[in-house]
Amino acid sequence: MIIMDRAVKTFDKQKALDDLSFAVKEGCIVGIFGTNGAGKSTALKAIAGLLRLDRGDITIDGKRPGLATRGLVTYLPDTDVWYPWMKLSDAMRYMKDIYWDWDEGKAASLLDFFGLQKQAVMQDASKGTRAKMKLLLALSRQAKYLLLDEPFAGIDPFAREQIAQAIVEDFMDEGQTILVTTHEVLEVETMLDDIMFIHEGKLLLQGHVETLKQERHMSLMDLLKEAHEGARI
Repeated sequence: MIIMDRAVKTFDKQKALDDLSFAVKEGCIVGIFGTNGAGKSTALKAIAGLLRLDRGDITIDGKRPGLATRGLVTYLPDTDVWYPWMKLSDAMRYMKDIYWDWDEGKAASLLDFFGLQKQAVMQDASKGTRAKMKLLLALSRQAKYLLLDEPFAGIDPFAREQIAQAIVEDFMDEGQTILVTTHEVLEVETMLDDIMFIHEGKLLLQGHVETLKQERHMSLMDLLKEAHEGARI
């Protein structure tokens, strides 16, 4: 289980996380929604151990983010982190050397699924192809928790559909816990178990997708719109 407890993180006097608390149970796919700058990426980076909170606490299966959780979490950032001159094979070799849980068979399967070539150079690939490369590198680990930050950003609908299928199939095969931030509500609605809506670093809505929709007689999009409109009042 991932638990964030009263997390606070400030950048240049602006609170990215403002007393944010939530718990994510194992074996589910959670969608994290909010406008740009809401704190979604900051929350994922804190869970991944890439930044320290100013106040509050995070535990992953009872351990604080860092070396102790390195084998538990894999993180897919919303920006390119690989050197542009690298080939996909270079990045795969790096991941294999760094992470003991790298699954060569899974990587080969994803290469075929996405139609990627090992010799493809990062800087020469389209945005959609780079997104598939990044997802391959993340999904080819057997980490228990998968953090995906805007995996669909700026790519065409066909690539989005293929990426969504890969995420769902990986979840079904491995039983991972997945946290995904995205603005593509319709693309992910059918795959989600739970949702969170964050605004200005605060949690305004959380719950099981189908339960919330049935209780309020709303679509997921309408639920998120209501949460957003309420935050602006």
